[in-house]
Amino acid sequence: MHPLPTTDTVDQIAGESEPVLRNLRITHCYYELSSAMAARTGPGANWCTFATWASKQAGQTIRKEDLSRALERLIQPQTGGERGFEDLDPDLLGEDPAMVEKIWELFDPVRIQDRSAEAVSRGNRKVFAEIGREFARFLTECGDDPAFDEDQINAFCNSLRPGDPPDGQQYLRQAFRRYYTALFEPDGKQKAELMLLANLEIGFHEQNRLQPEIAAGLDAAIPAAGELTSSVLASLFPYRGWILQLVFPIMRFIGRPLEIDRALERLIARARKKVRLLLTKHLMVLGMPEGQSLRLGKDLNGAFPEALQQVSNPELAALLQRIDPTPDSLIDTGAIDWADLPDRMHYIGDLFRSQHFNARLLESPFSEEQTAVIGAGQIPDGRL
Repeated sequence: MHPLPTTDTVDQIAGESEPVLRNLRITHCYYELSSAMAARTGPGANWCTFATWASKQAGQTIRKEDLSRALERLIQPQTGGERGFEDLDPDLLGEDPAMVEKIWELFDPVRIQDRSAEAVSRGNRKVFAEIGREFARFLTECGDDPAFDEDQINAFCNSLRPGDPPDGQQYLRQAFRRYYTALFEPDGKQKAELMLLANLEIGFHEQNRLQPEIAAGLDAAIPAAGELTSSVLASLFPYRGWILQLVFPIMRFIGRPLEIDRALERLIARARKKVRLLLTKHLMVLGMPEGQSLRLGKDLNGAFPEALQQVSNPELAALLQRIDPTPDSLIDTGAIDWADLPDRMHYIGDLFRSQHFNARLLESPFSEEQTAVIGAGQIPDGRL
């Protein structure tokens, strides 16, 4: 029996200042919460089950592992002058080779890693501090009830804020009520549908809350407009750039937009879209047990488990209709742009549904030795 994390445990972990250690502790705590939920609900994944592996994957970004070379292949000049972003039309800013090279120099893999790591770490803590805490509270207050207690679950749910995400917690209210109902549901299919619905509702809440951090992580490769402007001015006017950098802000302040601003805005918009597509297609993965991984830009393989092939719960059917444009199918589940919320929810919906009874997801994300080191407040050596 795994120990039951308390709200104090979650608060203490969320308050850890060292990002890498904090992520490792979050990942392990999600595993403990997942195990505690599974011990009460029986077979089937809960939201913490998937959060365990998503948090472990986030750790790779936070630790900046295996990203530099992959990004360099995408954004640095290749043999024959090819670039990963070759269709971004640098002609927007002229065809001076020195100018184009100056702009591309700003796409620095080290800075990209730093920006991505910070955004992912921020999101990892943000979600855990809210949702992980509510799971710990739910297990403490409701998890051991011998029979369905309407007053008990009402008290728990009423403590959550009404309203839609990102600020409201209505989806969390609904989800924990469904988990509670599932505790006492004798029918296996009905229990699986309640669990899936709860998982998806928390997933919908989570993904809305994470939208700023996900967009920031994927847009980290694109320099801010101010950085591009300064670089361009320095290249175009090497002897007068500092004067122009004083004059141009004044012109913008008095409402006289500059052509270079419009050009940079177009370049940044194109670049951001292209970067997101490239990262989703080539780099976005979700690590799974035993070293397996899923590419988020590719369709999921396999099929839905028998209990979830067709759904009878009307609320689950309504939510699936909302988030899944290819009903009851894994066709076209691969995300095109992970920063796009509907695209992301389509993938997540089919992932949760197809992997609901994957018992391997309930395994520990770390070895016993690694777990002991993390529990001692240290970062294990070797591959995590």
